[in-house]
Amino acid sequence: MTPSSASTAQASNNDFYAAHDKLYVATDCIIFGFDDGDLKLLIFKRRVEPDSGIWSLIGSFVKIDEDVDEAARRVLKEITGLEEIYLEQSKTYGKAERDPGYRCISVAHYALMRINDHDRELTQSHGAFWYTLQELPQLALDHQDMVRDALDKLRRRARYQPIGFELLPEKFTIPQLQKLYESIYQRELDPRNFRKKVLSLKVLVKLDEKDKSGSKRGAYLYRFDSEKYQELLESGYNFEI
Repeated sequence: MTPSSASTAQASNNDFYAAHDKLYVATDCIIFGFDDGDLKLLIFKRRVEPDSGIWSLIGSFVKIDEDVDEAARRVLKEITGLEEIYLEQSKTYGKAERDPGYRCISVAHYALMRINDHDRELTQSHGAFWYTLQELPQLALDHQDMVRDALDKLRRRARYQPIGFELLPEKFTIPQLQKLYESIYQRELDPRNFRKKVLSLKVLVKLDEKDKSGSKRGAYLYRFDSEKYQELLESGYNFEI
């Protein structure tokens, strides 16, 4: 076999699906944050067609040598400067007409982050801003569906795992924790029952500090015991709130 024919054979072997149609794979990130008693979403205005100038989730095409989850983490780092963020696949969107730009499948991920932890200047340099769910503008393509589906999944997960702690500062009060869950569920919770339930989970450590921003008496601060949580999780403990 000559060198030219060998290279041709190698190229042919590396593209077993050359006769089939090509399509793009993307990832879109639904980035949730909690601030001032509200659950918020990080969005920006698209800079490319289609729907240029329309508010959008933050995403990217998956590179040829990149895992889908790696692509989502790359997007998060590029936008927020953070690497250690809770990230989970939400749903795959593959309707043939979902993106008029080209045939494209998107694997959506939702992320949970403490708003004060991220690089604000980096986020703003990308033209990204936080919006409460109540103030959320109409989003490009099928991103409105992605947000709705991710929020549904977050609500289901929050019922059985203390996932909300990913959104709180290191130290927090029980009322702050309740406000977070009310934001996730979009409904009010009974303070006495909520306090009794979360304390029964035995994953909170009471501190000798108080938050007096709301009253002179103040409210005790707590922190999340991640090691205790892992032990209980492995034992099959039910964290339903």
